[in-house]
Amino acid sequence: MSLRNGGHVRWAFDLAGWRPSLADLLLATSCIQPEEKLTLQRFVFRDDFNASLIGRLMMRRFVQLATDLAYDEIKFERDSKGKPFLKNEGVAVDFNVSHQGRYAVLAGMATKRLEATTTTTTTSPTPKIGVDVMKIEYGGGKPLDEFFRLMTRNFSDDEWRYIRGRDDASAQLEAFMRNWCLKESYVKNVGVGITVDLRKISFRIQTEVLARDRVVCDTTLRVNSEPMGNWRFEESLIDRDHCVAVSLENVPAEQDLSGNCFEVIDFRTLVEHHRPLLAIDENYCEGIISKEYKKSK
Repeated sequence: MSLRNGGHVRWAFDLAGWRPSLADLLLATSCIQPEEKLTLQRFVFRDDFNASLIGRLMMRRFVQLATDLAYDEIKFERDSKGKPFLKNEGVAVDFNVSHQGRYAVLAGMATKRLEATTTTTTTSPTPKIGVDVMKIEYGGGKPLDEFFRLMTRNFSDDEWRYIRGRDDASAQLEAFMRNWCLKESYVKNVGVGITVDLRKISFRIQTEVLARDRVVCDTTLRVNSEPMGNWRFEESLIDRDHCVAVSLENVPAEQDLSGNCFEVIDFRTLVEHHRPLLAIDENYCEGIISKEYKKSK
């Protein structure tokens, strides 16, 4: 594992294909912070536990790769909106995680290390990143047109013209999920959640078809009808049923993002070079294993 040009990583983890053994859980739960362990224990559904655990491990592995921090010295905290960030001083990274369908994903980027002796103040805006993944399916029970009617307030008129302008219901659903994924990646980046007026966040898609081996970077954004020139977006597929969007603020226009396809990683790769933060806790892990794999709501 290594960083790509520009200090980027794009990872996907197949949650549906991972049924951890007791040994896996003992290892994984020793590699998270104490408060994270308490939070994970509160999940009712095992799938939610797994997704959140993997997200935490991905963050730690990314920071380990992107900095010279020791694995067990990395410290995460959450801001007032619940978004995790790296508390360690002297390093510049940003990352975001998401999970939906069968995948957990992480998008991360590293900027240059901040020297402790620096006395000048930089005026360059800080790069920021957000990510979202969506399974391209609809199981709401209502006809798709009725579902779209109920979601009217979440998209701009231009976005609805794009969605409803597709040839059939399948293509319309793909367009809907693609726009929703873009919108989520943006609001997660700015940290406002989906409580804002989403009609004022309007995407214009240029390239019609997404692929697994190619990143689309020409989608543009308007907020309150104003072009957002300092934002860039990556779109691709992880597989034919899952689309993923990455939002990037203040990343130079000349930086090539076209190769940032998502790499599917496994558990062994994820915990490579780990250092335990906590003691092995068999009682905790046996309690987790006893939970059934129920479908999360």
